[in-house]
Amino acid sequence: MVDGLRDNTERGRFERDERGYTVFANYRRQGTTIAITHVEAPPAVRGTGAASRLMDAVVTQARAEGAKLLPLCSYAAAWLRRHKEHRDLVA
Repeated sequence: MVDGLRDNTERGRFERDERGYTVFANYRRQGTTIAITHVEAPPAVRGTGAASRLMDAVVTQARAEGAKLLPLCSYAAAWLRRHKEHRDLVA
């Protein structure tokens, strides 16, 4: 697992701590594809780059697993569009 990223399989989400808060990305695994269904940062850390750092960790983890990402969440989709270096991971 990527440093700082937790795969909370019981809740179906990746988690990362930011300033004492948990930023998370809900997901569903479908074979070697990880469908990102929702990304959320608590209000106290919104606008600090917390969700972006989470997404960076998620793509690093997906790459390490040889997985593809299916961004069903509008934030995840927009983040991946802005970060063209990760386009090869989009299912």
